[in-house]
Amino acid sequence: MQKILVIDDDQDILDLLCFNLERAGIKCISALEGVEGFALATSEVPDLIVLDIMMPGFSGIEVLKRLKREVETRRIPVVMLTAKGEEVDRVLGLELGVEDYVTKPFSVRELVLRITRILARFDRNEEGPLLRCNGITLDSESYEVRVAGSSVRLTTTEFNLLAYLLKNKGRVLSRDRLLEHVWGYRYGGTTRTVDTHVQRLREKLGDEANCIETIRGVGYKLQSVRSG
Repeated sequence: MQKILVIDDDQDILDLLCFNLERAGIKCISALEGVEGFALATSEVPDLIVLDIMMPGFSGIEVLKRLKREVETRRIPVVMLTAKGEEVDRVLGLELGVEDYVTKPFSVRELVLRITRILARFDRNEEGPLLRCNGITLDSESYEVRVAGSSVRLTTTEFNLLAYLLKNKGRVLSRDRLLEHVWGYRYGGTTRTVDTHVQRLREKLGDEANCIETIRGVGYKLQSVRSG
């Protein structure tokens, strides 16, 4: 049974989410504050974390930063849950590598559906073999990316974006298609999300960044290129 950790300082929300997740056949563990939530994440290593941003003391953003620093937890997909809807919070969460961003009040049914889609997508990602392009090697089993033999640390979203580009090497992928397949649903906001993540991914790929070609007005394509 898949296991989800919900971290929120509202007991009613914890009870509601856990009840509906259990009904969907997903084990649910919970914490009312950040310190306890981070401890549970490192000890239980759940398949997904639902994390509230606004919590007293240890905020959700601080929990997320610490999760991304730990080897055991940095690949766990995170869904941010918050009452704040400002773009700055949304962008910050995406830059830190969250999979989804849900604003309160929310539909429990929709949230559970998003969670199950993310879990299914991560299961599919884990089944693939080694993926390569020029000096880039991605191992979907160990969640490791190497560029010219050196390990490169990516966020979960950057890893999934690179994996999808590698699996579709040579194909032009629209921004909408990338949003649907990498983020797992049709994102209701701007496609700038894709551009931001591609830019950050290129920075981390260094000399191999030119493998990702921008197709003006459409999206991106990953292709083998010759140096020199």
